[in-house]
Amino acid sequence: MCFTFVTLFPQLIEGYFSDSILHRALEAKLLSVDFVNPRDFSQNKFLKVDDYQVGGGAGLVLEPITLSLALDSIKMRNPKTHIIFLTPCAKTFLQNDAKRLSQSEHITLVCGRYEGFDERLIELYADEVFSVGDFILTGGELAALCLCDSVSRQIAGVLGNQESLQGESYERHLLEAPNFVKPHCFKKLTIPSEYSKGNHAKIADLKLKAAEAKTKFHRLDLYMRYKQGLKDEK
Repeated sequence: MCFTFVTLFPQLIEGYFSDSILHRALEAKLLSVDFVNPRDFSQNKFLKVDDYQVGGGAGLVLEPITLSLALDSIKMRNPKTHIIFLTPCAKTFLQNDAKRLSQSEHITLVCGRYEGFDERLIELYADEVFSVGDFILTGGELAALCLCDSVSRQIAGVLGNQESLQGESYERHLLEAPNFVKPHCFKKLTIPSEYSKGNHAKIADLKLKAAEAKTKFHRLDLYMRYKQGLKDEK
């Protein structure tokens, strides 16, 4: 799996891959990462990549010619690349998207800046458009890293133990059940005693109930989808 980041600030992203799980995945050649800077394709001597909005409005917008040249260069090298634009004007990225995209060979993540993209770029080049939440970031680099991290951990071998993927939050529309480690008593708070008795069926049932309660409290929207799923299974 290869990720190409289209960004004006590759240095904001590079450091994330210098340690931990994704660094080991790069060393094991399970992943590869490269960067394309639209400024390298600028057609003017000042390397300008943005312009004022037609019709007025605050802020500058990434102009289409430079970014289209950058994207064309990627498509020439990787004709099957899956191009994703990161923008708050899009559907929210979900766990199922991470699973699906982990089957891709090459993903291009296009990071916005300023007031975003000329809309024609999205219409011409985007295979998908994602947001990471109902909030605004200074640029798309953090959002692109979120997607890359989430997709990468679904790739076989990236996590040391693939069982780590089981029972995670958002599986079956549930948040993950609370986790505990020793000591059994910490500041007068104790681990549920059933966790220590070795009856895995009872532990699984207890974790399910805890996950249901946690989801109902924190994410009622997910909980309602979970309950609907149970009805549909009957």
